[in-house]
Amino acid sequence: MARKDTKSIAALPAHLSPILIEDAVRAALLEDLGHAGDITSNATIAPNAKAKCVLATRENGILSGIELAEAAFRAIDPKLKFTAKAKDGDRVKAKQVVAQIEGNARAILAAERVALNYLMRMSGIATYTAQFADTIAHTNAKICCTRKTIPGHRAFDKYAVKCGGGSNHRFGLDDAVLIKDNHIAVCGSPAKAVERARAYVGHLVKVEIEVDTLKQFKEVLTAKPDVVLLDNMTNEQLVKAVAQNQKDNGGSVKLEASGNVNIDTVKAISETGVDYISTSKITMASPTLDLGLDIKIK
Repeated sequence: MARKDTKSIAALPAHLSPILIEDAVRAALLEDLGHAGDITSNATIAPNAKAKCVLATRENGILSGIELAEAAFRAIDPKLKFTAKAKDGDRVKAKQVVAQIEGNARAILAAERVALNYLMRMSGIATYTAQFADTIAHTNAKICCTRKTIPGHRAFDKYAVKCGGGSNHRFGLDDAVLIKDNHIAVCGSPAKAVERARAYVGHLVKVEIEVDTLKQFKEVLTAKPDVVLLDNMTNEQLVKAVAQNQKDNGGSVKLEASGNVNIDTVKAISETGVDYISTSKITMASPTLDLGLDIKIK
């Protein structure tokens, strides 16, 4: 049976709550400014000095975090003129201007580092995610992030993943059931764990269970979870699991592969026929994208 092509369906752009952005940026600025503010700029630059600058890329990549950068500058001085020249999710080239900022020089310099920190980290995640997504684009598999994110930064990490063409796994322990090996060890069996989860949560909550052998997989299919996570299986085992799922359930249970996923292994994993591939690499091992602020005195 041919698999439905879900990649032809256009998704709406990723979205971040303005309140979330405001709170995070404010906390970051408070951390950077401390009790005395930017003593370097205050000591060397006149209070009324004006400047014009650009935020520009130093290398090719995928942009993410432009709204947080703007929020950082506006939080320091609402009178600063911030003009975005690119949007999140855009593929940008080296030396490309992504934003222009104009106004008080002290304010621009005080917000510079926080703005760049968000832009560089989030764009790095988006860029690395895109490398994974591009590598498996010839299949129907989707690359997914995990809960392995920087504490306090999860919403932004996961937003950046979507900017790069990836998909989000659960955001926390409360939005989906994921039964792992330790849960099974205490509960007694994979099927029993799924049955208990179904009895506990509401009908809108998805139930996923992790297995690491084909024997466990066959057992748990009878309980009909929404998703089965195939952990650290060989590609040969993944192919067998896909075939078994098709035979027993017509492919209705979604299959997710995890473990030993990196940019070198992801292509072969995607070609086994699994629906999702989850990896912490895209949020925990992505290099930052190099951007910088170039300033001109008015």
